[in-house]
Amino acid sequence: MSKFFIDRPIFAWVIALFISVMGVVSITQLPIAQYPPVAPPSIIISATYPGASAQTLEDSVLSIVEQEMNGSPGLIYAESVAQANGTGSITLSFQPGTNPDLAQVDVQNRLSRASPRLPSAVTQQGVRVDKARSNFLLFAILSSDDPKFDPIALGDFASRSIVPEIQRLAGVGQVQLFGTERAMRVWIDPAKLLSFNLSGAEVTAAIRAQNVQVSAGEIGSLPNVAGQGIAATVVVNGQLGSVAQFGNVMLRANTDGSAVRLRDVARIELGAQTYATVARLNGKPSTGVGVQLSPSGNALATAKAVRARMTELEKFFPKGMSWAIPYDSSLFIETSLLQVAQTLLEAIVLVFLVMFLFMQDWRYTLIPTIVVPVSLLGTFAAMLAFGFSINVLTMFAMVLVIGIVVDDAIVVVENVERIMSEEGLPPLAATRKAMGQIQGAIIGVTVVLIAVFVPLAFFSGSIGNIYRQFAAVMGTSIAFSAFLALSLTPALCATLLRPVEAGHHHAKSGFFGWFNRGFARTAKGYESGVAKLLPHATRYLVVYGAIVAVAALMYQRLPTSFLPNEDQGRMLVNVQLPPGATRERTQAVMEQVEGFVLKQPEVKSMVSVLGFSFAGQGQNAALGFITLKDWAERTGPGSSAQALAGRSFGALMGIRDAFIFPLSPPPIPELGSSSGFSFRLQDRAGLGHNALLAARNQLLGMASKSKVITQVRPDGLEDAPQLQLDIDRDKASALGVGFEAINSIISTALGSAYVNDFPNAGRLQRVIVQADAPARMQPDDLLKLNVANNKGQMVPLSAFASTRWVTGAMQTVRYNGYPAMRISGSAAPGFSTGAALKEMEQLAAQLPPGFGYEWSGTSREEKLAGSQAIILYGFAILAVFLCLAALYESWSIPLA
Repeated sequence: MSKFFIDRPIFAWVIALFISVMGVVSITQLPIAQYPPVAPPSIIISATYPGASAQTLEDSVLSIVEQEMNGSPGLIYAESVAQANGTGSITLSFQPGTNPDLAQVDVQNRLSRASPRLPSAVTQQGVRVDKARSNFLLFAILSSDDPKFDPIALGDFASRSIVPEIQRLAGVGQVQLFGTERAMRVWIDPAKLLSFNLSGAEVTAAIRAQNVQVSAGEIGSLPNVAGQGIAATVVVNGQLGSVAQFGNVMLRANTDGSAVRLRDVARIELGAQTYATVARLNGKPSTGVGVQLSPSGNALATAKAVRARMTELEKFFPKGMSWAIPYDSSLFIETSLLQVAQTLLEAIVLVFLVMFLFMQDWRYTLIPTIVVPVSLLGTFAAMLAFGFSINVLTMFAMVLVIGIVVDDAIVVVENVERIMSEEGLPPLAATRKAMGQIQGAIIGVTVVLIAVFVPLAFFSGSIGNIYRQFAAVMGTSIAFSAFLALSLTPALCATLLRPVEAGHHHAKSGFFGWFNRGFARTAKGYESGVAKLLPHATRYLVVYGAIVAVAALMYQRLPTSFLPNEDQGRMLVNVQLPPGATRERTQAVMEQVEGFVLKQPEVKSMVSVLGFSFAGQGQNAALGFITLKDWAERTGPGSSAQALAGRSFGALMGIRDAFIFPLSPPPIPELGSSSGFSFRLQDRAGLGHNALLAARNQLLGMASKSKVITQVRPDGLEDAPQLQLDIDRDKASALGVGFEAINSIISTALGSAYVNDFPNAGRLQRVIVQADAPARMQPDDLLKLNVANNKGQMVPLSAFASTRWVTGAMQTVRYNGYPAMRISGSAAPGFSTGAALKEMEQLAAQLPPGFGYEWSGTSREEKLAGSQAIILYGFAILAVFLCLAALYESWSIPLA
């Protein structure tokens, strides 16, 4: 093979240039990410049941859907979460390698079988099936100092003009609005309804009947009569479009000519579709647009595209409205890759300097300097073909492989130089002779080196995705290096090198002379040392064996971890108030948190979201996204994200009205919302919610006394006081009140009813009916609601129902079909995550019978990886041994 390229150097150049061009083009096309796609492909099913409790949502919606999902091809685990605000989700995780598009189609088909069994209110809201999304790539924030642009106005503008524009960008997966668009809110007054002998059902029926789009057809449509001279479309003002028009909706026409209209029994306004979440930027009310990356998206390119699109849209903003992107996770990815790229460049320069130091001739040095970049560029082309991305791990593999790929070129050049100096042959003849001597060795060494990395590609699960890309990059680079050592390198040696006289030696004076003498003395000393050791080989073999044994023992005791936590330039703050706390109390706590955080010298900005957290959704939940200043501005001790999180945890513990946890982002966002472990305690024996809660509290109590783990906490919403409505069905039947009518008035008054849509400035928005705030603040307000019986008479709920306070779940979780509770925590300082996982398992073993556990997210992947590592490393050693045995045709030489 090498002889062909020695005789055809231009052919070798053409191949090298083709590889280089393909590599350069591939670099521009490769997606950029922090890590390979590590998380298992996941599908999320989302449903909304307005007014439903968490248990009602689980029983009537999620459990039905979850049953249909069992048996989905490739499904490895499922987790369903029901919230007390009527929202729920099921996350289905599939085997790595599963096509997420096909999985989504299968889930959608299975969901269609369950849809007929779901409540009509759920199907009216719509059940969504989406491919699981990563954590937020960035937040775009809209704000204004103009009072007319309140959060509702900002949210409506964002939903119309920002969200659709960003959703169309390449690389964007989902866009979540932390705010709300407008809706026609009909706030009914139950007392006024009673005075007119009307029910809530009559209100919704009247709106539904009078706010309708009519397709009236046309005058003169075909077939028409002879002589028809005009055809015109008939337009009917069916849909209502303003507060006044909705106020004119007729509820009842009396015989005396008077009428009861909607404005007589309700307050109507153009309000918000939902009041569930509120965003704040540095303590100032605003609207947030969270952007999530698609599975194949380029993080850097997508973030850049979002910024560019926001800049384009800015000229269409109303006067007084501004935007900012205070939270952008792509900055850490960009910084990480720049540092790795800088390290790669430094490695290339160092290799060049070392080669020049030893070869002491620019021509000899130039040949490996040309060949190494071609090998790396070829690897980039292979990465594109394999579907890889430019990420920290693939770039790290590039850095490591430089020292390997340069070896083949150096071996060729050194052997050619040796033959030329010893035998005085011209470059062409010397190259032919040199390649005849070392061609087989180059191939053999290449096979051995590739054999070292190939077993790493057989890791299963998410850890396999990491090792697979790393091993493939290493193996591909080594293969390109060997190919170029047999093609381009000999062609360059034959054409670039100049003849030297036989007996030629390296420089004997100057800097190189000093270096050569020093190196010769070192080599001679090494040879002398080896000569002295050989007579005592047995003694030193025993020492070697002892070293190996100690190393093996230390390996067993080394702390384990999945991936190290890094300072990503951002933090999270999870805020959870006691059950039953209102938005007003949550905002007061969040203002204290913002006041502390924004005073820290390391902090640049903070985005807060009220009503939303990793634990769940509700009035008592909030989450803060903190962006730190650039790493160059945080060089002092205690200025890292981890140090700030620890310092903040101690300081924020003084806020007595809430549980506040400052957190570092996880190493891999797709495998969790924060760093640390993720534990699922399961009720395997059907012991019930209260028994599961008691077991969880027992486990938390034991964990609080452990020195290995810290910040162990429930990752969910705590049980809260709930108002139980007890209905005497016999009394209700005697009064002629149907149970469906009872459910309708309660869900409409307290939970809201989505009636239909109305056109507003070119966009269809919702019409929502609900009792006005003063009519749903106290427990007695519930019993004052009236329902129509079969005679049209209004009957108060107090006539056949009573209320009492109970404690109920604000959130229910099922993991792999079992009722579960989520627990999160971290390893204590000085302990690894592996030790933390082992400690939690030992504590869980002390719980009463009937309770099991499973790991989730990063913790699950760490457990899977730990069981495979030793086996696969053993296979790697075996593969190297067999390749060396085949190369040397000996069983003993490989052992040496």
